[in-house]
Amino acid sequence: MPLLLLLSGLVLKGAAESPWGLPFLADDPVSMAKVVMADLTQRKVENKSWPRGTHSLRYHYLDLSEPGPNLPKFLAVGYVDDQPFIRYDSRMDKAEPQAPWISSKNATYWEDETKKQRKWAEIHQVETWIEMGYHNHSSGIHSTQRMFGCEIQEDGHSNSFWQFGYDGQDHLSLDMETLNWVTANPMALWTKRWWQTERCYAEYDKAYLEGPCLTSLHRYLELGGQTFTRREPPTVRVTKHLAQDGGTTLRCWALGFYPRDISLSWWLGEKKLNSKLEYVETRPSGDGTYQTWMAVWVPAGNETQYTCHVQHSSLNHTLTLSWEMPSHPGLMTIVISLILILLVIGGVVSLIKCLQARNKEPYEQAPGDCGMDQLGRGNPRCSQHSRDALELRMGVGHGE
Repeated sequence: MPLLLLLSGLVLKGAAESPWGLPFLADDPVSMAKVVMADLTQRKVENKSWPRGTHSLRYHYLDLSEPGPNLPKFLAVGYVDDQPFIRYDSRMDKAEPQAPWISSKNATYWEDETKKQRKWAEIHQVETWIEMGYHNHSSGIHSTQRMFGCEIQEDGHSNSFWQFGYDGQDHLSLDMETLNWVTANPMALWTKRWWQTERCYAEYDKAYLEGPCLTSLHRYLELGGQTFTRREPPTVRVTKHLAQDGGTTLRCWALGFYPRDISLSWWLGEKKLNSKLEYVETRPSGDGTYQTWMAVWVPAGNETQYTCHVQHSSLNHTLTLSWEMPSHPGLMTIVISLILILLVIGGVVSLIKCLQARNKEPYEQAPGDCGMDQLGRGNPRCSQHSRDALELRMGVGHGE
């Protein structure tokens, strides 16, 4: 009921745009639900072709009861195909673009988005207070999270989701078929009973996710253009890892591909393997592309008999790779290192010998040279030039 009163006070009487783009009513949401639903059913997705691949639009909301100095009280982020395009931070109190293709929207669009997120911030604040009361939390940092969105698949089928969390844990989700709230833990029963008192909330969520959400997704894909219609092939490689049981795990990596849809499989000869497999869900790489991997356990010594098959819309054929045994890179490295060490040692020895020879040369008297004894005897072969040079060598003649 406090949330219902808050929603009623945020808008003028009559139908208006709710924070998530749905009409809600200031006077009596229950009695006017049929009128609202009739209006929403007319908001069909435009009959236009969709870009190839699977595409999605989703929003993440977060509210903190006691935010720290570097944390917002409320944060909202919108994503198209896992790429953020809009963000609202309560510290800035302004909806801002997160992608170049959405920056072209006019000032009215950003003003409307800012107003919507302000309303969501107030709604989440009430929900956080209520959840803290259910959990007997009177103080401390606690949070509520809301995630919802819609998806269109390559075959034309669509699906949607709506989830609510408390302190980072799953709390409630909406079953789109039955419009029932599904609890994730016993404490969520209190929230479920509260929300079930007004069925129109579930009807609103379903109507938005199956209508206006898909319409907005289509418009955003048109705005993004090449950002969402491009094709980037995956970089594929196979790595080998030792298993604890003495066997081997081969892991097939697919990196840097777009769009998201991809198929990885392991084969032994002509047989596709369905057991002893491990994989991760496809996830964003952080640069607008995606990555994933699939691993298979194989007996040691049989690694080269297994092949990884990769299928993606950017490829005109199935990419097939297998693990390749390295050509003793460790031995080659050792040999090259030894050769370099020997060359360095030989060079140092030669340099030392050369320096020693040069240091001994001035003090060794060759036959016929003008040594000190010859100079004292007045050897006629010692010219004045030789005498002067000898005196300089022996440290003589440094005066005037």
